[in-house]
Amino acid sequence: MGKVAPGVGPKYPQVVVLVGATGDLSRRKLLPGLFHLATAGFIPGCRIVGVSLDALDADGFRALAREALDHFSSRRIAEANWASFAEGLDYVPLAAGAAALAAAVARAEEALGPGTERVHYLSVPPNAALRAVRLLGEAGLVERSRIIMEKPFGTDLASAQVLNAKLHEVFAEQQIFRIDHFLGKEPAQNILAFRFANGLFEPIWNRNFIDHVQIDVPETLSLGQRAGFYEQTGAYRDMVVTHLFQILGFMAMEPPTELAPAPISEEKNKVFRSMLPIDPRCVVRGQYTGYRNEEGVDPESDTETFIALKCLIDNWRWAGVPFYLRTGKRMAEGQRIISIAFKEPPKSMFPAGSGVGAQGPDHLTFDLADASKVSLSFYGKRPGPGMKLDKLSLQFAMRDTGRVGEVLEAYERLVLDAMRGDHTLFTTAEGIERLWQVSIPLLEAPPPVRLYEPGSWGPKSVHQLVAPHAWRLPFERAWRNPNPEGS
Repeated sequence: MGKVAPGVGPKYPQVVVLVGATGDLSRRKLLPGLFHLATAGFIPGCRIVGVSLDALDADGFRALAREALDHFSSRRIAEANWASFAEGLDYVPLAAGAAALAAAVARAEEALGPGTERVHYLSVPPNAALRAVRLLGEAGLVERSRIIMEKPFGTDLASAQVLNAKLHEVFAEQQIFRIDHFLGKEPAQNILAFRFANGLFEPIWNRNFIDHVQIDVPETLSLGQRAGFYEQTGAYRDMVVTHLFQILGFMAMEPPTELAPAPISEEKNKVFRSMLPIDPRCVVRGQYTGYRNEEGVDPESDTETFIALKCLIDNWRWAGVPFYLRTGKRMAEGQRIISIAFKEPPKSMFPAGSGVGAQGPDHLTFDLADASKVSLSFYGKRPGPGMKLDKLSLQFAMRDTGRVGEVLEAYERLVLDAMRGDHTLFTTAEGIERLWQVSIPLLEAPPPVRLYEPGSWGPKSVHQLVAPHAWRLPFERAWRNPNPEGS
């Protein structure tokens, strides 16, 4: 990786208080991510104070961190880098209380020198978040600090409002960063670049040219150790409110006055204010066969492991354009796509049997995987005599730029943005409360769950939901391999 450009990271050294430091997210993403940011030169100085229920000491935490890096880091670990990173690790068991935490942070700040700022990352379940917030308040760690909150942020409107009110008793709104790792992905931000930097697409980004939009995030994963958590949330709370609606906000928003956090947040919130309440009749809930037999699951559970819905944005740009959202566990493929279907020409001059329209409308497709791809499909003439048309596509892959090694992982980018105080890719109190508000009809009267087989595309009724259109996944054509030599 090349030299880090100036201004990309924070100006001042950072003390990270990592609450939930021994948990799964911390080991898989946060510790490897912080190691990369600290050792690649993004942060002028960084020390980490781990906090969790486990009765470890600093050496025990270092051993856990090293094991996490060996297992989950996608980059090579230089021993000299590890030695300097390990020196900056400390640990306080939750049972030791606020005074011990305050002392550990004071030691870290003394080692880093003047001008140090604090970032508190709450990698804890929603029911433990307020306890952690109170601990930080009691330890006197609110000043010069920012706090990163994990999703889901509440489970309905009332709980989100209570959580926001309690948070605001300790931290100001500008200190709070509600994380959505989907928005930290390079391709999610590429939507902004694609729309607003190119004169070709913004003029057709509206109801006059776009027929419908699909945001589709099937997962092959099962629940693993998360069954207890999932029973309290389900696919809608876990994925749609926190991830898919946020992607929809980027996709549907008006041009911001400038590419800055406040104008972007305001335009996203305008989209959320324009969303019509979710109609339960336009929702399919599913549960994979065998879910009720998993450990920690109620044998009569009504929790959905799959959800598909139609939502509408009642504003000038999008009136009448349906947005179809789908996500679920144990599905046929793991994908993350946004697919924009353009309207077909009002009249066809091509003869019957030419193939025009036979393979659906033209699509612009964003693949939201880490190494992103974009595809624009269109009809073109088949070589040879006569007028036969085939569906063709223009495709771009991040690998084509030769800079795929510079992609920051989503959590790395978001932690870095929080350290810099940049709210662009985070959600606001107003935005999250509005999304729970539009969810009220569905949460109060959810349709029954329908069973689907693991490894399928969900309940059969998803096809009626999207009719007369069809789901883009599974694709009618494969992505081209952007790296045929494997180099």
